[in-house]
Amino acid sequence: MNHINRRTFLNKSAIGIGGSALASLISSQHSFAAGSEVWPENLPPDIKLPQKVKRVIHLCMAGGPSHLETLDFKPKLREMHGKPMPKSITEGQPIAQLQGSRNKLKCLGPQHDFENYGKSGQSICKQFPHIGSIADEICIIRSMTTQQINHDPAHTFMNTGTQISGRPSMGSWVLYGLGAETENLPGYVVLASVGGGQSQPIAARQWHSGFLPSKYQGVQFHSKGDPVLYLGNPKGVTREDQRSLIDSVNQLNNLQNKLINDPEITTKISQYEMAFRMQASVPELMDISKEPKEILELYGAKPGDGTFASNCLLARRLAERGVRFIQLYHRGWDHHGGVKGAISNVSRLTDKPSAALVKDLKQRGMLDDTLVVWGGEFGRTPMAQGSGRDHHIKGFSMWMAGGGVKGGINYGNTDEFGYNAVEDIVHPRDFHATLLHQLGINPNRFNYRFQGLDFRLVGVEEKAHVLTKILS
Repeated sequence: MNHINRRTFLNKSAIGIGGSALASLISSQHSFAAGSEVWPENLPPDIKLPQKVKRVIHLCMAGGPSHLETLDFKPKLREMHGKPMPKSITEGQPIAQLQGSRNKLKCLGPQHDFENYGKSGQSICKQFPHIGSIADEICIIRSMTTQQINHDPAHTFMNTGTQISGRPSMGSWVLYGLGAETENLPGYVVLASVGGGQSQPIAARQWHSGFLPSKYQGVQFHSKGDPVLYLGNPKGVTREDQRSLIDSVNQLNNLQNKLINDPEITTKISQYEMAFRMQASVPELMDISKEPKEILELYGAKPGDGTFASNCLLARRLAERGVRFIQLYHRGWDHHGGVKGAISNVSRLTDKPSAALVKDLKQRGMLDDTLVVWGGEFGRTPMAQGSGRDHHIKGFSMWMAGGGVKGGINYGNTDEFGYNAVEDIVHPRDFHATLLHQLGINPNRFNYRFQGLDFRLVGVEEKAHVLTKILS
């Protein structure tokens, strides 16, 4: 009778398991959008909900856009311009760099006029007329709050639902939950641009997969220069040579996986295969010069310029090709000084392309199953910081469009100074819950077990709330 110990059994079993995993990784059938029959074994069946959205495009205005010069007009604040901020508003409240100036806090009225746009009469700053032109397509949320008052942890909180670094980003959670709809591109892509004001750096951990398998992390593309480093072959290396090399490396990786059964090895194998396919798919994707002239003009995009406008056009192209989660960071919203001129500058870079993306998706019949989100990590204070505004977490704004979200409506409010969210307050976990809900995932049942604990994007401390009032 042959004897086999537990360790040998597990190692031998891993061969079949690893082969199955590899087959799924390099096959388009590994995608399991809600409503299909294929769901991963580790997810409970009751997480499935009716799916309204196939993909998400997150326009992240990095640096903290002032809600008071974009989406939340406050006549009372304008009336109080230059006068002391009432102590009843700020007493005991977290204020970033104005902390030592509590007795000198002065109101800074809105620096630009607002106008009512569309049939819905949405109130939007006149510096953003193109966003005004899609007023009837967007839902403006004016009651966002968050818990982190400095840029990097605030981005982490908005992306992961916690200030603890090392947790998976929302894009990674979405890709883990729904898989990808493309074989030739990553399922989660990040693009970045800069301009219009002080630009804070963005750490790559903002699109990291955390404790989820690394195949779910975001991949940053560059819209200027080489889109992905080392994507091209060195001189003298043909595509056939590259194919042969990858096959040889993957054979060695498979041999190693038979011995140690490491899931990261199967990820490595799939990433080599993905990189090989990307050598053909990425150059075609990034070449926007073949877009019709009227589309380039709609966005204000120029091939190879690396601007937010070009990134918005690339976002649409990525969405068409099956990328599940697309994140566009524009670094230029940190306006501690000169907020009036800075808003004018950054609006020229972001207003037209943001609206163009929504219009373009709609005319292609893609807006219904694409959720577009526009917003930053926090807002700005109604108190002056010289000629600018400080960081603010107690109330700020964002907008959403498409994907079953009602257009032409407002949700929530801040007080008459734009300081505290006072009506229908929205926490990042509620935003995440709504995003997952529209993607067809029950946010309060969507878990991943790590080190003996069940983690969720929406957290486990208290139940997250789907913003049902904004959904059609």
